[in-house]
Amino acid sequence: MNWGLLVLGLPGLIFLLAFYYAPLFGLIIPFKRLNYAKGIWGSDWVGFKNFEFFFKSQDAVRVTRNTLGLNLSFIVFTLILAVTLALLLFSLSRKKVKIYQTAMFIPYFISWVVASYVLYALQNPVSGLLPNGLKQIGIELPNIYATPKYWPFILSASYIWKNVGYMTLLFYTALMGIDATQFEAAAIDGANALQITFRISIPFLVPVITLLAILQIGKIFYSDFGMFYFLTRDSGPIYSTTDVIDTYVYRALRLTGDIGMASAAGLYQSVMGFAAVLCSNLIVRRINRESAIF
Repeated sequence: MNWGLLVLGLPGLIFLLAFYYAPLFGLIIPFKRLNYAKGIWGSDWVGFKNFEFFFKSQDAVRVTRNTLGLNLSFIVFTLILAVTLALLLFSLSRKKVKIYQTAMFIPYFISWVVASYVLYALQNPVSGLLPNGLKQIGIELPNIYATPKYWPFILSASYIWKNVGYMTLLFYTALMGIDATQFEAAAIDGANALQITFRISIPFLVPVITLLAILQIGKIFYSDFGMFYFLTRDSGPIYSTTDVIDTYVYRALRLTGDIGMASAAGLYQSVMGFAAVLCSNLIVRRINRESAIF
């Protein structure tokens, strides 16, 4: 036994056990009416009653639709744009690439709280920069915090702005692994830049694109709580297009304090996310077995 490698991997193993496996005993909470005096094991068993709060509410269809629809748009548009930007960066010199990738990667580290204040400063209907500026030339902007139809576009643009740099870096790194002799051989055969892109670069990226897409689909029932809560400022009039499972459960937990109900919604998200991964991987496996995760 290689004790050196064992000791090297021990911190990661402890972290995995402590934060991913030990908490699994909490899966019993969604099926109990949690009583702090009795503890988790001593609390009364209620079966699926905690799930009824969510599934029997009139908001269940709305928040599920918003969660799936918005996350699907995030996945599709971010992947397409990230692949496109990675291909463009790959055609530039190393010096220029460092400048562009740094500029695109910076938003990834900006908090949604900060971004929400920037958006509010721009769009505040009373003192916002854009409404007041355009009012001077006779253009009236609607109050976006009371107009639901604009938010799917605002949220999609915000998500892409924050995450596309990170995804681009992943694809660009993958492109760096292509053997340069393939490009040289294609150039000798008379292939132009477009042909090289579609015959060499993109096929090389397909396994990476597939892997990231499946992983993203696994989280399709989860939402970036910070974005949906802070950017929208939890505005009630726009719930029809911005309310997702995470924000709905948070408000319900804040008002009722029912941990069992919140845990039930969390278990629902996990099970559906796992099912989405299995289904997407099965589809990919049928199309191209080598691109599947398992």
